[in-house]
Amino acid sequence: MIKAVIIDDEPLAREVVKEFLVNFPQIALMQECNDGFEGLKAIQQHQPDIIFLDIQMPKITGFEMLELVEPMPAVIFTTAFEEHALRAFEVHAVDYLLKPFSRERFDKAVQKWLDQHTTNSTNTEALLETAAATPQQSNRVVIKINGKIKIIPVQDIHYLEAADDYVKIFTQEGNFLKNKTMSFFEKTLDPQQFTRVHRSYMLNVNQVTRIDPYEKENHLAILRSGAKVLVSKTGYPRLKLALGL
Repeated sequence: MIKAVIIDDEPLAREVVKEFLVNFPQIALMQECNDGFEGLKAIQQHQPDIIFLDIQMPKITGFEMLELVEPMPAVIFTTAFEEHALRAFEVHAVDYLLKPFSRERFDKAVQKWLDQHTTNSTNTEALLETAAATPQQSNRVVIKINGKIKIIPVQDIHYLEAADDYVKIFTQEGNFLKNKTMSFFEKTLDPQQFTRVHRSYMLNVNQVTRIDPYEKENHLAILRSGAKVLVSKTGYPRLKLALGL
């Protein structure tokens, strides 16, 4: 049995997908969800082979939800936002259905996936990198803690630190791990607000209160929280530029 989940905040859109799936008796619809939170729980519970996913939804976007999914199912996007289409194809999603789509177009997308005979037709890493191109990703960071989703507004981030395959995000509430690279955050976060000051550190320049000299031509950035962040010789000019010094 092939398992599927529908994730879309529009009831009518979910009904259309359900109706069109009747043509594929080998696909069992396990659950339909009206937001990314429900979608994440459904994926964890049912481990679907394929999901039909809207991109723009309340609470968290489809892309943000995908960041929290492991392992990644195959994805067919179903959305009214055409500007995402090119990016979706570039990251090798199974297909992209622009609402309102016909039964013929839906059948073609599903058959394309079935013909591939794999549940891993999505390029997971590339698909997640696509999230960096969405406006929401420049304004917030979505993480999962003990099965719960937490949304961190970027203005609440004091600094970021590389930690092996993760990045540690420091805020007033504490620090949180995100399974991303520093390079990802360099591409995603506003460069006028966040500056890479060291191989292992990126700063929110709005949190800097002073810069002190340190050993071997390095410096220490002192933040409002009292934290001290190492600034390398090459990171110092970037920080001064960001601060307008």
